[in-house]
Amino acid sequence: MKLDTSIEYLKGVGPRRAEILNKELQISTFYDLLNFFPYRYLDKTKLYKIKDVKNTESYIQFVGKITSIYQTQGKGKRIIAKIKDETGSIDLIWFKGLNWIKEFLKKDQEYIVFGKPVNFFGKINFVHPEVEHNNKENNNLSGKFAPIYPSTEKLAKSGITNKVIQKLISNLLSVSINNITETLSENIISKHKIYNIQKAYQNIHFPTNNNDLKKSIFRLKFEELFFLQLQLLFMKTKKNKKKSTFNFIDIGDNVNKLYKECLDFDLTNAQKKVIKEIRKDLKSGYQMNRLLQGDVGCGKTIVALFVLLIAIDNKCQVCLMAPTEILARQHYKTIKQYLSGFDIKIELLTGSIKQKEKEIIINDLKTNNIDLIIGTHAVIQKNVSFNNLGLVIIDEQHKFGVEQRGRLWGNINPPHVLVMTATPIPRTLSMTIYGDLDVSIIDELPPGRKQIKTYHWLDTKRLKMFNHIKKEISNGRQIYIVYPLINESEKMDYKDLMDGYKSIQREFPSPEYNISVVHGQMKPQDKDIEMARFVENKTQIMVATNVIEVGVDVPNASTIIIESANKFGLSQLHQLRGRVGRGDSQAYCILMTNYQVSENGIKRMQTMTQTNDGFKIAEADLQLRGPGNMLGKEQSGIINFNIANIVKDQDLLMLAREVAKKLIKEDYSLTKYENKNIKVTLNQIRKTKYKWSRIS
Repeated sequence: MKLDTSIEYLKGVGPRRAEILNKELQISTFYDLLNFFPYRYLDKTKLYKIKDVKNTESYIQFVGKITSIYQTQGKGKRIIAKIKDETGSIDLIWFKGLNWIKEFLKKDQEYIVFGKPVNFFGKINFVHPEVEHNNKENNNLSGKFAPIYPSTEKLAKSGITNKVIQKLISNLLSVSINNITETLSENIISKHKIYNIQKAYQNIHFPTNNNDLKKSIFRLKFEELFFLQLQLLFMKTKKNKKKSTFNFIDIGDNVNKLYKECLDFDLTNAQKKVIKEIRKDLKSGYQMNRLLQGDVGCGKTIVALFVLLIAIDNKCQVCLMAPTEILARQHYKTIKQYLSGFDIKIELLTGSIKQKEKEIIINDLKTNNIDLIIGTHAVIQKNVSFNNLGLVIIDEQHKFGVEQRGRLWGNINPPHVLVMTATPIPRTLSMTIYGDLDVSIIDELPPGRKQIKTYHWLDTKRLKMFNHIKKEISNGRQIYIVYPLINESEKMDYKDLMDGYKSIQREFPSPEYNISVVHGQMKPQDKDIEMARFVENKTQIMVATNVIEVGVDVPNASTIIIESANKFGLSQLHQLRGRVGRGDSQAYCILMTNYQVSENGIKRMQTMTQTNDGFKIAEADLQLRGPGNMLGKEQSGIINFNIANIVKDQDLLMLAREVAKKLIKEDYSLTKYENKNIKVTLNQIRKTKYKWSRIS
């Protein structure tokens, strides 16, 4: 039967079970069930003798004949069946499902028993073991590596046990195995010694030995990663082949003026290298699609400044898009300061700008009276259009959803695209999410920048923390104190922050000390006023939630205290730490927690105190949290693999990408007969899997 057949038509399913499988496991077709993989396996290849059974943590299997069955009476009824082989006998005990057991078990018949031996009333027994008739069918089904599938409470209550799922998949393979068509080329299969697809599916569900299981898993993981990388690389190649109407040949007066007159420092070698890479893209005659990665404080803004001036010198408009109004305003302020003596029209477009002013800005964009627009999501609204948009710079890329990114230029000639992030991305994640982009990395901090000293202190050192704050303030420095923001509990977050604020007020009373407070429940204008007070050094302490993660740049801030630091992810902690150390003085990050910290929480604290390297931190974060939690819901859909895992399968990901690269180089159009399976599969994926065209 075809793999797109509704699951209700599989033997053993029917309408009721089909409904439950669809609701609980999103299984609606034969194909869905085929790709419902076990999450672990029980080794049933070994048969024990009863005399060798001991009280153990392990599950074991043996074969024996039932010699007696009886049910106890009174309270706490149970069935006890004695089973023996040639070496001895042992009791099997059930407290539940007694009616079914009475019907199923027959005296003098042989059964396969699988379970965990337990000590029950001083005697070794099996409580609620799996039992099957010792016949050919059951030997074929379960006398090997037994698959254990994910389940839910509703499935169990509906009688769809692991055993039932095993049986359903066995039925599925018997009627559909010949309809599973190969997706890879014979060349790839033979070169990399990969199982064919039918053998892989058979052995991922019912492996006969450990070697077959490993090779089947390898095959299916490789296939998943290969087609993802192939898709991304095709996009990248297509983009690189796409002629651009924006060919930025000229280095004009604005670029030269910035370099010669406005910078009071030298660019780092890493910044120079990245600008050269971008410059090469801009004058190639093809559209640029480049990801710029760099740690906090590495100087991405300066690079962006040079790039946008190149575009403006070539008579094009530029759009710089940030995920929050705070960050957009920060960019606007910084860039306005750098370009104060330039004949360049710069505007800010955010949701909070008044409608009348907004209409003027939108009209000026249409009529080419604005050179640079800096904004939030407001710049991608339907009513916003450009006259001659030649360059888009997207900051903090991971904060935007894949659909939002593709919406920016609509039907106009695609501009050059520079994507920036201060969140270092592990290589495997970068290749998976941004595999269609060229990558530049600023891996060097400006000279003279001191390493931020990071400490993990328990609440018992709170007095020491207060003394540190007083010392830094006496030296003319400023302090951040950050409380966690947990989306599910904003009221509780607010309470925690306000309690903390009151304790800070008691310890640092007015008028000797001035304190700002910023949180998500404040009106935007009030938030901006409080932040402005801190930026202008009118307050020495800012008590805030992690709304200050991005956006506020205060060189005079020397210390950040992060309360309940264990509630933050590693990348978030690193971003917060980057709020300090912008000036010449020694900077500090103090992570405060109580004693009750999880194992993962302890690992996060250790990582933060051991390194300032954002890329090492990102790798550790990926290991601890996985890609979905790192990226958020906007991006995680791209990496919802059935079986592959980019954390555990890094080597396989690299192999898949290299094989995909070689294929595209040798047969870009997939016209060779040997690649027909790949072409068919790729076309099917394009139709059903992801909205790839919207990934920019």
